[in-house]
Amino acid sequence: MTISEENKLDNPIWHSLSENHQEFSLDYGNTKFYHPDYGPFGSFTDLEKTAMATQEYSTLIDNFFIVGEKPEIAGTLKIVKELVCLQMVIYKKIQLPIDVEIVKLTIDHNEILCDLVNLVQPGYFKNKTILLGNYYGIFKDHQLIAITGERMKMNAFTEVSAIITHPEHTGKGYAKQLIAHVVNAIFDQGKIPFLHVAEHNLGAIALYEKLGFTTRRKMSFWNIIK
Repeated sequence: MTISEENKLDNPIWHSLSENHQEFSLDYGNTKFYHPDYGPFGSFTDLEKTAMATQEYSTLIDNFFIVGEKPEIAGTLKIVKELVCLQMVIYKKIQLPIDVEIVKLTIDHNEILCDLVNLVQPGYFKNKTILLGNYYGIFKDHQLIAITGERMKMNAFTEVSAIITHPEHTGKGYAKQLIAHVVNAIFDQGKIPFLHVAEHNLGAIALYEKLGFTTRRKMSFWNIIK
């Protein structure tokens, strides 16, 4: 029996690294990780094999995440946190007027892009994350003040990620316009957008629901360190 496209969202890292993001994958058999230059994330299909894989991956990066079920880990490692997220999906374009200039970011913007993400959400965005998908930003007085982009990619789904606004520029509607722009661009690619948001981030969840996202399931991000 083949897994349905939507059921692949139950293990989005695995299926992204098996499909559109295969070139970024470090494959340890039944466990796959993004190369740490692109993102500190992995997942598995066989729990019994995860301890060896996490040990090998930890030689490349000191702090990373397994997404999905709780993994078995090597004795030299420690799970320091379970970040429970809502996985949300949207099934139709967002009808929202765009009244700001949205710029498609390039590798030339990478330094300021990384600086903004790591100012607000440190630890997730790596030097080559920008190469995983399209990223878009809003500038004010030549400063990058808000971004949104694409991360995990499967044949049928693309993740909306890095929904970041500089703390000095929140409350102006930049995030919802960027989300609308990215979501609609993903639909134009023939794919369905989804995202992950920490379950305690009630403000963001309310915004995503207002834009048309619905919660599909909870998803755990297990933070592992040496």
